[in-house]
Amino acid sequence: MLGRFLDKTFSVQAHGSTVKNEIIAGFTTFAAMSYILIVNPSILGLSGMPVAGLITVTALAACIGTLLMAWLTNYPIALAPGMGLNAFFAFTICLSREIPWEVALGIVFYNGVLFLALTISGLRQKIADAIPASLKIGVQCGIGLFIAFIGLKNAGLIVANPATLVSLGDMSEPAVLLAFLGIVFTIVLVLKKVTGAILISIITLTLIGIFIPTESGYLTAQPDGIVGLPPPISDTFFAMDLYYPIVNFATTWDLIFALMFVNMFDTIGTLIGVSKRANLLDKQGKLPKMGRAMTADASAGVIGAALGTSPVTSYVESAAGVSAGGRTGLTAVVVAICFLLALFLSPLMLVIPIMATTPALVMVGIFMMSAIKDLDFDDLTAVATATIALLAMPLTFSISEGIALGFITYAGLRIGKGEFSKVSIATYVMAAVFLLRYLLGLK
Repeated sequence: MLGRFLDKTFSVQAHGSTVKNEIIAGFTTFAAMSYILIVNPSILGLSGMPVAGLITVTALAACIGTLLMAWLTNYPIALAPGMGLNAFFAFTICLSREIPWEVALGIVFYNGVLFLALTISGLRQKIADAIPASLKIGVQCGIGLFIAFIGLKNAGLIVANPATLVSLGDMSEPAVLLAFLGIVFTIVLVLKKVTGAILISIITLTLIGIFIPTESGYLTAQPDGIVGLPPPISDTFFAMDLYYPIVNFATTWDLIFALMFVNMFDTIGTLIGVSKRANLLDKQGKLPKMGRAMTADASAGVIGAALGTSPVTSYVESAAGVSAGGRTGLTAVVVAICFLLALFLSPLMLVIPIMATTPALVMVGIFMMSAIKDLDFDDLTAVATATIALLAMPLTFSISEGIALGFITYAGLRIGKGEFSKVSIATYVMAAVFLLRYLLGLK
């Protein structure tokens, strides 16, 4: 009875799948992306947000966003707080700009509202088409380098050095060496196509940490239990400051734009990539329900801000479930249920050392760097634009600065070559605005 109901509700057979396949695919996708329950709180916690509550917030945001995608599109695509976007939130907005996390949540909220308005109005695709491909590639790769750099820094593999700015950490330290070996271990698991490779590496390093002594005990602390009630979210729920970003728009506009820029292209790339693997694209290579999918993504971002997290976005790890046979929204529903059930394992998640998340961050960085293969290396303008954008992000510790320098570089090179018509009006405008920001010394 239940099987027939699910089959009818999600048109499972019509999509060439079975209820059993959809359920297995849902578990597979969850295993591949569940690391976000651990990594997202560890990153956002650096901004001063309460880590325990962030586990609950991350799970709820992922659950609601994924259900929205299932309801609006019937696609096997899961959502959660995005990697790169959470780094932008913690390091660029809160730490570099010294903006309180409550204000940062307000910026995330306005980003989601703007993203939703552009999607509904149809301007989203026009803006996406107007941005040069080399800049998109540079931004994606730059975020990957930035995320990997954060992971190496968190583990002590990369440390500050007054003479060279940065240098290799003390590899004789057990935790540092373990983090590096964990990176190699994770890559091997991924090469062997092990489902949930990143999660397995986090668990493995956490278990090894039980036996590594530190000044205050052991690297992995003793948990208060295995199962427990989810931590409350009262500290972050509707804690966003919606007043400051508007009153101080001159100093926050670039952050709102940068979030929208990264979120937009990350979402479009993920949706097309996963949908192509699931044979959901039409004969013209377009996703039939792209508008609805983007609406689900943008709406999830607004809801996530209200709950207390960085932007929620579609996850490329959904491809793992698609490879396992997932073809409909039933796969996404199973993922959402798994996120809710995982909440009751929060006592275990709270004792995971930050070192154990390093391989996850580096692996995500490696995945994002793969976009470099699409760069036209015969076009020096494209190579220069992408290189400056991707280098600027980790070196300035700011995603928005990489985007700004990328826009200015691309427009400047095209103007210098006399190729005025090859630059869109939107790119000219953004390059001019970013250049003016630097000239006026605005932050």
